[in-house]
Amino acid sequence: MTPRRYAVVAGGGTGGHVLPALAVARALVALGHDPSSIEFVGSRRGQEATLLAGEGFPLTLLGGRGLSRHLGARDLVANLAALGGLAWSVARALVVLTRLRPRVVVAVGGYASFPAGAAAVLLRVPLVLVNVDAVPGRVNRLLGRFAAAAAVSLPGTPLPRATVTGTPVRDELASVDRDPAAVGAARRQLGLPVDRPTVGVFGGSLGAHCLNEAVAGLVKGWADRDDRALYHVTGRRDWDELSVRAGREATIVGGLSYTMVPFEERMALLYAAVDVMVCRAGAITVAELAVTGVPSVLVPLPNAPGDHQTANARALVDRGAAVLVPDGQCDGPRLQTVLDRLLADPAGRAAMAAAASGLGHPDAAQRVAELVVAHAR
Repeated sequence: MTPRRYAVVAGGGTGGHVLPALAVARALVALGHDPSSIEFVGSRRGQEATLLAGEGFPLTLLGGRGLSRHLGARDLVANLAALGGLAWSVARALVVLTRLRPRVVVAVGGYASFPAGAAAVLLRVPLVLVNVDAVPGRVNRLLGRFAAAAAVSLPGTPLPRATVTGTPVRDELASVDRDPAAVGAARRQLGLPVDRPTVGVFGGSLGAHCLNEAVAGLVKGWADRDDRALYHVTGRRDWDELSVRAGREATIVGGLSYTMVPFEERMALLYAAVDVMVCRAGAITVAELAVTGVPSVLVPLPNAPGDHQTANARALVDRGAAVLVPDGQCDGPRLQTVLDRLLADPAGRAAMAAAASGLGHPDAAQRVAELVVAHAR
């Protein structure tokens, strides 16, 4: 017989769901639960297998995919197929949960969390939701009415039985140090000049095309600035085109210190090194900015479900911790105007950093884990 699991952690698909789930699982281990007693149940189509490799947690992958929000004939057919796949995954999840007999199920949102979350409801296993966005997604809204509790990132999140815990982030980000010595050390490790105001730009693992195009314009505008440093994480999708273009236009970079990389695994160093970060406003990014206390320029993803990235950004902007630039207005000149103003105002940036830190929850993973323990049967 399969040993009984203490908890099943359901969900994934994207890093924005997998990484908080992993942080919660690690926090449960820190509370004394063996990794083998915490099983992840996710999607074959997602990043779970890659991001959880070597962590020591058992992993079960189910089929299924999310529903399209478009209304065309092909989308309707695809959604009918997706519903059939989800129904089959719920049936498989019922078998999995019956075999594992968990004391609690933790659902982190997204379509990948639905089968195990629904199975928990049907089997009357306590269900705890983890909601990282300011606007709950469809799965969390549906499961929320049946959940024993919901751990939410922000006050006012419309889910029943909600407790504000903050968004779980990686341990290395929760301990980022931004005093002058640590900033200098981070810049040296990234190959940046120590004494220049520094801007970081990233758009996620695949990148954000509008940010990359805006940075190209920014580089031209700052070409003669010998008092600026720019660290640009392009994402893998645009890297080939941008690297060729940068080589062809290398003469435009005169005094500017400009570093371009396709991906950056050392995000703790980048958060420590920069004076301002330019990025999207995904829930994990916003939580990381708050925990690390980094002033930011946020460019929400347009057409995100429920416009949740704008709502996420507002959590920082309304507290004075960030500046919002709509995607359609994000170009080189606009970015240059905003950044020149921020970099010329150290006192203003210090106030933004303090405001961001005031919204951070470095102990969020522990708080979620304690909520999970409190509701386990």
